[in-house]
Order: sequence, then structure tokens, then C-alpha cells
Amino acid sequence: MLYNNLLYFLVAIFLFSTDTPPVKPDIPLLWALAAFAGIIWGFTQVASRMFARAGTEPTGYFATEKKLSVLAVLVFMALVYLLDLKYYLLPLSLNGRLPVLTDIAGLGCFFLLLAIIWTKARPGYQQLFGRRYSPWAFVRSNIKANLPIVLPWLVLSLVFDLLRALPIPALDKLLRPPWGELTVFVLFLFFLVLAFPPLVRSLWGCTPLPPGPLRDRLVGFCRAQGFYSDILYWPLFEGQVLTAGIIGIIPRLRYLMITPALLEALTEEEIDSVLAHEIGHVKHLHLVLYIALFLGFSLLAGALADPLPHLILASDLFYRLPPLLHVAPEPLLGALATAPLLLLMLVYFRFVFGYFIRNFERQADLYVFKAIGTSRPLIASFEKISRLSGGNREEKNWHHFGIGERIDFLAQCEIDRTRIKQHDRKLLTSLALYFLGIGLLVTALHQVDITKTSADYETRYAEAVLLQKVRQEPENSLWLIFLGDFLQSRKMEKKAVDAYEKALQLTPTNAEVNNNLAWLLLTAQETAIRDPVRALTLARTAVLLKERAYILDTLATAYWANGLIAEAVATESRAMRLDPENRAFYQLQLEKFQRKRWGEKE
Repeated sequence: MLYNNLLYFLVAIFLFSTDTPPVKPDIPLLWALAAFAGIIWGFTQVASRMFARAGTEPTGYFATEKKLSVLAVLVFMALVYLLDLKYYLLPLSLNGRLPVLTDIAGLGCFFLLLAIIWTKARPGYQQLFGRRYSPWAFVRSNIKANLPIVLPWLVLSLVFDLLRALPIPALDKLLRPPWGELTVFVLFLFFLVLAFPPLVRSLWGCTPLPPGPLRDRLVGFCRAQGFYSDILYWPLFEGQVLTAGIIGIIPRLRYLMITPALLEALTEEEIDSVLAHEIGHVKHLHLVLYIALFLGFSLLAGALADPLPHLILASDLFYRLPPLLHVAPEPLLGALATAPLLLLMLVYFRFVFGYFIRNFERQADLYVFKAIGTSRPLIASFEKISRLSGGNREEKNWHHFGIGERIDFLAQCEIDRTRIKQHDRKLLTSLALYFLGIGLLVTALHQVDITKTSADYETRYAEAVLLQKVRQEPENSLWLIFLGDFLQSRKMEKKAVDAYEKALQLTPTNAEVNNNLAWLLLTAQETAIRDPVRALTLARTAVLLKERAYILDTLATAYWANGLIAEAVATESRAMRLDPENRAFYQLQLEKFQRKRWGEKE
């Protein structure tokens, strides 16, 4: 359950944190609130009906909870991308000083969906596990059970934002890339090693195993293996689940957790074999390797996130999609940049991370040979857990080998002990290839020359944004004027003329478009575009509509281009009187009109 929930929360956090809110939402606030309420109501109805059909068996209950959790991720995605959830939560960030507050609010919306699931699951849970809860108490217990999954991200984000908000220049410099990434990682390690285990212990309601023969025997077994840890009761699902676990790297802050049901179900030798499994995780440094695997993904995702937008913007396909999909370039770029990272995250944790944790579990199983000399008690424990849990012995999942597979492998190793070393070598080789692969991929991604990849993407992207504005508001000539100005500044003269012509059709009495088109027809580098006769007509119209110095300069240039030198000089003199601050420029224009002919090269 916890591993599946890890994936759900990772996806939810990723979707919300990478979303770029629009400048203006597509849906007004009142309509967005109405849609939000409708979606929540619909999700509540679906959850209620699915749990009503789940039956009273544990398999049906957990399968329904899993399906609804996946649906909650999809619904949350709709809230983020369709209802612009982040846009409406942005004010919580205190004008950008604490972005983590917006992220916490977004995560709270995902917890709301999960709370609906838990509320509808409560009757079935009470029937299965024989304990009564009020609705709020049940939701609260589930929040506490899942909070450790998101706690590192929440705490680190909050600490990082608070440090960045402090008016300390040296600290601000330290938090900038690449030092900022290193600082975050150091804080992450500090939190995981020192603060995380006690917080999890408290949130999960774990209590020390009381003094007595059982505790003395378990402590004695652990010490015989050179292992120190506090041993706790783990009340997971009212303590009725047959499982154990371990958290913490530092011995004094390490906790070995065992559910009461497991202690009751197993014999002393079988309990020792389970302890050997958990000790195996520590002896093989699996807890440290988990951190390394998370760090590997962070490095890979960070290295890919830099060049990805540039690669997208350098693609011709990107600029063909907005008109085809009737979508603005900004959200399209966000979606195209986010999708590969989301896919990477799912593939990485489902297959790469999943491969390692499955094999870590197998390696921990094999430690039983070193601890007690045989795997028979652990095999007996697995058989008993499978029988008492009512699950499918052969059922597999992405993070653990099936119980049947684990039993079969232990039985094979019982016959041929060389398979133990073979598995150790397999894992060591896999880890070496993993670290080598991550290193090569990250290095290669950092070597991508962004400037060559996207040499002219800024121009193309700005053009695409303006074209989308034109498509969205075809009757608004302002966007066409902006587009024409932009294209003219980038020497894309034919496209600029087309934009100005369309703007002129919409607003023929607009002084700016008349002036700008006239200027382009006079100064275009492509001589085929030049039209001094039409430019004169346009410039005269512009001056009639709005007499400004820069418009008079255009008219003077048009007179000059048509051989009307006296009119050109008189008009330029009027511009000089209106704008005396730029007298030097107009004086140069006057000299040019009198000594050169239009069209002559400098």
C-alpha cells in the first residue's frame, strides 16, 4: 500500500509543482468553483458506489481503494489543468515570497480527494478490522499514515523558501544554482537521517515493545547480529496486518517495527527469521541506497529539464500544433515539457526503482542464511503469512516479488548456497551499471548546446504567441499591429506587411497601422515590397488622424521617396519643432533629403 501511495503522491506533487498558471484563467472564478463542487460531488458518488460493490473481503476492499486512488490522481490532474487550480491558489504564496504555501494548498486538494475515499471506505474498514471510528477520526488516522510520504518534500520546501526569503545576501547566493541544489540535498539528508524516523514513529502511533521475555529475546537476537534498534509495536491496520519494517540509518534513531498480529502468528524461530530479514536491509545498506536512487532520479530529471523546453521550441512540429489543436503556445509548451518528465518519473519508479527494491527484498531474505544458518523458518513464516492473509500466494507486484517466488528462491538457495553470492553479484553489477548510466546520461544532457539547438526559437515562439492571440481575438487589430511590429523588427518583412494589411482592414482609421505600414513600404530591405506611392497615401492618412513627430517623419520620407523634396523638407521641419529633443536626428534626415535620392545606397 505504501509503495503505491508513494507513486500517487509523486505524480500529484509533480503535476502541481510543474504547472505554470496562466496570466488569465480560461474559466472565471464562479464557474471554476461551480465546476470544482460538481467534480467533488461526482467523485464522492463514484467512491460511494464502488465501495458498496466491494464486498466484505480484504481483496475487494484494497482493490477498490487502489482503483479510486488512481482515479483521484486523474481527477486532480483535471483540477490542475482544466480548472487552473494553481492560478486560484497563487495568492496564498504571499506575492511569491513563500511558493510552498501554494504547493501545500494544492496538495491539500489532493488530500481532499483521498479523504473522500477514506470516508466512503470507513464502513468496510470497520467491518474488516473490527474497530469503530468516527468519520473525522478515520480520515485523520489515514492522513497520519500517509503524511510521512510527503513530509520530506513539505519540510524541505518550507525550509528552503524561508531561507530564501531572509534578507541575507550571502545566504541568497548560497541558495542559487548550483549551490542551491547541493544545499537542498544536504538538508534532505539531514532531515531523513535525524528528523524523519522520530516523526514517522509519532505519526504512525508506534509504541515500544514492553519489557519482558519477548523483548529481551528479540534484543538479544539483534545484538548477536551486531545490530542495534529500538523495537516497536506497529499498529498498521489496527495491528492486524502481518508485516514488519525498519526505518532510520543512525542506530540511536533506528526503529524496527513489528505488528502485534505478526508476533502472535509466528513462532520464536520464525520471528527471528523476520528480524534477520529486516537486519539484512541494514547490513546491505539498503536504506542508504534508497536515498541514492531518489537522488539519481533528481539528477536525471534536473539535467533533462534544462534542455527539454529548448528542444521543443526548436522543433517545427511545436509551431504547427497551436492552430491545429486550437491551444495557446504557452500551455502547450508547459504540457510538452511536463509530459516527458512525468513519463520519466513513472518509468523510473515503476521499473528502475521497482527492480532494485524487489531485489533488495530478496537480498534481505537471503541474510537469514547468515543470521540463523537456514531459510526454513522464513519460508514457514511466508507460508503462514500467505495463508492467514487470504491473499494469492503467486500474486506479484512492482515493488516485491510474490510470496511464492520468494519461497521458491529461498528453497533453491537452501540446496545451492552459491546462488546467494550470485544474487549479491547481480545486485552489485546492477548498481554499478545504474550509477554509471546515470552519470553518463546526466553528463551527456549537460553537454547539450542549448544555443545551437534553439538558435532562433525566441523569434518563432514570440510569433506563435502573437498569432494565437490573433486567432483568439480576430476582431482586435491591436494583436495584428503587435505582430507586424515584431515581424518587422526581426526583418520578416513580407509577413509584417500581411499583418499590417489585415490590421488596416479591421481599423482603417488607426494612425499607428497606417504609419507603420507606410514606413515598411518605404524602408523594406526587399525592394519588391517597397511601394512609395501607397506609402505616401498611408502616411498622409496617419498624419490626418494623429499629428506626431515620428508620423511626420514617415510622411517626410514618403515625400522624399516620391521626389517631392520641398514637401519633405517642410514636413521634417514640422517634426523637428514638435520634438526638439531629437533635433539631431531630424537634422540628419533633412540633410539626407537634400543631398541624396531615395533608394540610393549609403
